[in-house]
Amino acid sequence: MQIRAGQLDRPEVIALLREHLQGMAELSPPDSVHALGLDALKHPQISFWSAWDDEELLGCGALKQLDAAHGEIKSMRTAGAHRRRGVAAAMLEHILAEAARREYRRLSLETGSMDGFGPARSLYARYGFDYCGPFADYRDDPNSVFMSKAL
Repeated sequence: MQIRAGQLDRPEVIALLREHLQGMAELSPPDSVHALGLDALKHPQISFWSAWDDEELLGCGALKQLDAAHGEIKSMRTAGAHRRRGVAAAMLEHILAEAARREYRRLSLETGSMDGFGPARSLYARYGFDYCGPFADYRDDPNSVFMSKAL
């Protein structure tokens, strides 16, 4: 598996991000969808990576800088054919390493509270993320779960 920076212009990545947004819309009410679209992922405060096996897209993830000491995980998605093969764990490890390299003191995330988000919450918990309250511009929402990890 190779994790590559960017690749937001690749049709496979664009399709996976569309699938991600559609999946979030199917699981969450419109006001509770916090997934980023393609244009938002191009913002200078966001670093985006895609995971590949040669030329086959496995998944993606992003890191948003909230401030000099705090980052947020965004856009974690594994392609359907590659779920439960360690893609998300590898991407999360990559993001954790990048956050440490940037000397962030905290890494946080928002995910859904519904059953469909259970595997994501379990993954983050395995990596030491704890439940917390809303951070940055988020508000309390029964459809959202917030998690954070001190680095």
